[in-house]
Amino acid sequence: MTQTVEPAPTPNPGPAGLLVGLRVIECTLLEPGSLAMSLADLGADVVKVEPPGGDYIRRLGWPYVEGESILHWHVNRGKRSIELDLRTPEGAEVFLDLVRGADLVVEGMRPGALERRGLGYRALAAVNPKIVLCSLSGYGIDGPYRDLPSHGVGFDAWAAVAPPGVDEQGFSYLADHTGVGTKVGPLWGAMASLAAVLRARETGTGCQLDIAQSDAAAFTNWLPIEGHRAYRRPEPEVTGNPADGGLRRTPGPGGMEEAVRYQYYRSSDGHLLFQASEQEFWRNFCSACDRMDLYQARPGRRYGDHATGDRTLRAALQEIFQTRSTGDWVQFGLEINCPIAPVNAADTIDSDPQFAHRMPWWPAAEHGADLLPTPVNVVGASRQPPRRAPEPGADTDQLLTSLGYSAERIADLRRAGALGPADPTAE
Repeated sequence: MTQTVEPAPTPNPGPAGLLVGLRVIECTLLEPGSLAMSLADLGADVVKVEPPGGDYIRRLGWPYVEGESILHWHVNRGKRSIELDLRTPEGAEVFLDLVRGADLVVEGMRPGALERRGLGYRALAAVNPKIVLCSLSGYGIDGPYRDLPSHGVGFDAWAAVAPPGVDEQGFSYLADHTGVGTKVGPLWGAMASLAAVLRARETGTGCQLDIAQSDAAAFTNWLPIEGHRAYRRPEPEVTGNPADGGLRRTPGPGGMEEAVRYQYYRSSDGHLLFQASEQEFWRNFCSACDRMDLYQARPGRRYGDHATGDRTLRAALQEIFQTRSTGDWVQFGLEINCPIAPVNAADTIDSDPQFAHRMPWWPAAEHGADLLPTPVNVVGASRQPPRRAPEPGADTDQLLTSLGYSAERIADLRRAGALGPADPTAE
């Protein structure tokens, strides 16, 4: 009788080992660099090709930590840096040598930036047929806005996720909002890039990807956009939720202003989000609070009932919720099986126990600024911290030596200006 021998389990590498063996060459300015940052967090070898003087992300935004923008410390972590002037023939030649051994090139500038330097997809594929070029830009490589200069909020304003505020004097202003295009666009780019690299390894043929941060912002905002389009169709083809009487409320969170069982409430020390739109959760809450009178007066439907517009019920719930702290209500929800979420602010969320447990800081002493870790976890393995964000060209000599360049050739490239100014102190 043959005995089956189970293979030994593969050691769990942790997130920083998931992409070991993936070589990425990055040519980006500003937040598009977070595409390759995400790959570096998972173990990819990312070489950031910087123009002479470096990516000016170091001098943009705030706060500044140790004299450089926190954008740099976050977005450029985990990478190696080489300074190359791609406008010179020598710099372009070095770039192609880097591409020969790479899987992926990330272009994060205006569309066609590499093409204008003679380093478009065809030129890259000529030296490496399996190369994947991911072009991450503001509005994509085609369309009427292709060449329109913009920054991140521009993509969000275009995608209807950053409405203007109006102050008491009637001036419009940039209201606080979570950036979408510059955060989600790079993640779509990373996912598509990995898919393309997998295919290239199977087929031997790479491709060029076109990812627009504006497209990503619009796609993230799909519910309001698709919902409003659906409302262009006549009733009764398209109605609101029958649980709320079928009223055509604004699609997405904008339609929740008059919701009651899915709403913000003040607690004794802040706010909480009550989310008992399922009948089961609503009954659990009323029973545990000894307020079955509220349930009996309006039990609602089984799913999706927000008790919209019931201001009497809303007032009763507000009276209940302000008797305890947010933390107490969250614990209450855990005990009775009812969704009650804390409402945090960016400056206080690090005191939240869930945040502290799941998002341990990479400390400033090692990383320039206190940074949040990748949200990816490998069960049973620990997270490994990324490399500290580099200074411009910090790894130039090491990278060129690994390509087989002699010290004399490196010196010649530096004298020719291909590696930035011959005098490193020159502007």
